[in-house]
Amino acid sequence: MPMAPRVLLFCLLGLAVTEGHGLEAAVPIPGCHLHPFNVTVRSDRHGTCQGSHVAQACVGHCESSAFPSRYSVLVASGYRHNITSVSQCCTISSLKKVRVWLHCVGNQRGELEIFTARACQCDMCRLSRY
Repeated sequence: MPMAPRVLLFCLLGLAVTEGHGLEAAVPIPGCHLHPFNVTVRSDRHGTCQGSHVAQACVGHCESSAFPSRYSVLVASGYRHNITSVSQCCTISSLKKVRVWLHCVGNQRGELEIFTARACQCDMCRLSRY
């Protein structure tokens, strides 16, 4: 192979590898992480007292999979449970209380405690009713 086409081939390969790394950087990092969000608290529907605070939520994604069930599972389920799935959800693993200062009508002040996430983890998915 003459020298010029060989150099061109290496340059094109280098460009392809460089472009590939740029695409990987755009993919979000897997996992479950703390994420800040603004909370506005009001004492009533009229907003007699209100205050704001930056609280933490758990945001992200965790692993899940589905696969054909084992023979013992098929037999035990009367051949109805032919796919087994395993999944985890991004959940709050610990909470903490934070104080929100409220500004009220007539220059009055108040306070209220709310919960915010302290830590997050991938854990068993549950039906949550708050």
